[in-house]
Amino acid sequence: MQKILTHRIGLVVFALLTTFLWGSAFPFIKKSYDLLQITSSEYGEQLLFASYRFFLAGVLLLVVSVLVFKQTITLKERTYAYSRLGFFLTFLQYVFFYIGLSLSTGVQGSIIAGSTSFFQMLLAHFRYEDDRLNRFKGLALFLGFTGVILANWPQGGQGVSFGVGEGLLIAAMVSGAFGNLIAKEYSAHYPVAPMTGWAMVIGSIGLFIAGVILDGHVAPFTFSTTSAWMLMYLAFLSATGFTLWNLLMKYNPVSKVSLFMFFVPIYGVSLSALILGETIPPQALLGLLFVVSGILVSTYLPVWFQKRG
Repeated sequence: MQKILTHRIGLVVFALLTTFLWGSAFPFIKKSYDLLQITSSEYGEQLLFASYRFFLAGVLLLVVSVLVFKQTITLKERTYAYSRLGFFLTFLQYVFFYIGLSLSTGVQGSIIAGSTSFFQMLLAHFRYEDDRLNRFKGLALFLGFTGVILANWPQGGQGVSFGVGEGLLIAAMVSGAFGNLIAKEYSAHYPVAPMTGWAMVIGSIGLFIAGVILDGHVAPFTFSTTSAWMLMYLAFLSATGFTLWNLLMKYNPVSKVSLFMFFVPIYGVSLSALILGETIPPQALLGLLFVVSGILVSTYLPVWFQKRG
C-alpha cells in the first residue's frame, strides 16, 4: 500500500478521488437541508444531521477495520489520542462547517474549502523542520488567500461579501487542517482505519450532544428514500475520503499532499452548479484561477528554477 500511495500516479489518483468526494459534499449537504426542511437558523438540527452522518461513517470504518483489514478496534490507551483527533477533525471542524455552510452558498463554501491546503502548509512550517515554507510556498499562500477574497467579492463592487457564514467556514478549514496534521502524527503509531473511525464516532457524540442541547430533540427528522440515500452517501464519502487522505498524509510530506486540496473547490463549484442550480459568478471563477495558480506556483516553479540553476 505504501508503494502505491507514494508513487506519483498513485498519489495523484487517490488524491483526486478524495478531493472529488469532499467536493461533492457541499451540494449534497445543501440538498439534504432542503429535503429535511432544515433552515439556516436551525443550528441544532444541522449538528444533529452531522452527528448522524459521522456516526454512520465511523461505524462503517470500524466494521471494515475488523472484517476487511483484520485490525483491532479496542480503545484502551488510545482513547486520549482518538478523542483529541475527533475533537479537531470531526467535532470542532463540523460545528463550524455545517452552520457556516447553512449561512453561505455551496459555491462560496466550496471555494473557501480550497484554503485548507494553505492552512496545512502554514501549520506544517511550524511543526516540521523538513517541511518549511519557502518563497514559492509563500507566494502560493498569497495567491490562495487572494483567491478566497475574490471569490466572495459581490457583483457590482460593493465590497467583500464575507459574513458570519464565510468566517465559520474559514474556522472549519483551520480546525480541519490542524486535525489532519494530528492524524499524520498519530498514523505513525496507530492503524489509520480504526483511528479515523473512532475519531468520527467520538466526534459525532459531541455533535449529537450539542445538537440536542440547541434543538431540544433527539430525532427531529422524517427521512424520505432520497434523503436517506443522501445521508448514506455523505457517510460513505466521509469514511472513504478521510481514510484515504490520512493514508496519503501518513506516507507523504504535508505540502506535497495538501496541494491537491485545490481540486475541492473546483469539484464543489461545478457540482453545486449542476445539482443545486447555483449560478457560478465571474468572480468565483477568478478566485478559482488564483487558487489554482498558487498550487501551480508551489509545484512547478521550484522545479523550473532548479533546472535553470
